[in-house]
Amino acid sequence: QVQLVESGGGLVQAGGSLRLSCAASGRTFSGAVMAWFRQAPGKEREFVAAISRSGGSTYYADSVKGRFTISRDNAHNTVDLQMNALKPEDTAVYYCAADLDLARIVAISTTAYDYWGQGTQVTVSS
Repeated sequence: QVQLVESGGGLVQAGGSLRLSCAASGRTFSGAVMAWFRQAPGKEREFVAAISRSGGSTYYADSVKGRFTISRDNAHNTVDLQMNALKPEDTAVYYCAADLDLARIVAISTTAYDYWGQGTQVTVSS
C-alpha cells in the first residue's frame, strides 16, 4: 500500500515558477515508478512527467519538455516537479502517481498507475 500526498500548488503569473512535492508512505517507494499527471477542467487526465525507480531516467510530455523537471529522493520518499516558465495552459489539478509493476520500465497511461494522490491545484494567470 502506498499513500501519496501532494503539496506546493497555487496561483502564479505566466512566466513564473512553482515546485510541487509528493510525499509517499510505504516501504515500496523505491520500487515504484513515479509520475505526475494533470487534469484541466473538461479535459482528460494527461501525462506530464515520470521518473524511473533509481531516478536515473526521466520522461516528459512534449508540452512541458524543457520547462519542467521531475526528481525523486528515495531516502525521504518524495518526488518533486519543478515547473518553470509556466503558461496559462498549464492550469490544472496536478496528481502524483505510483506504478508498482516491476516488469514495467515506465508508462504514460493513467491505467498503469496503481496509486494516486488527491491532487493539488495549479493556476497560471495571463
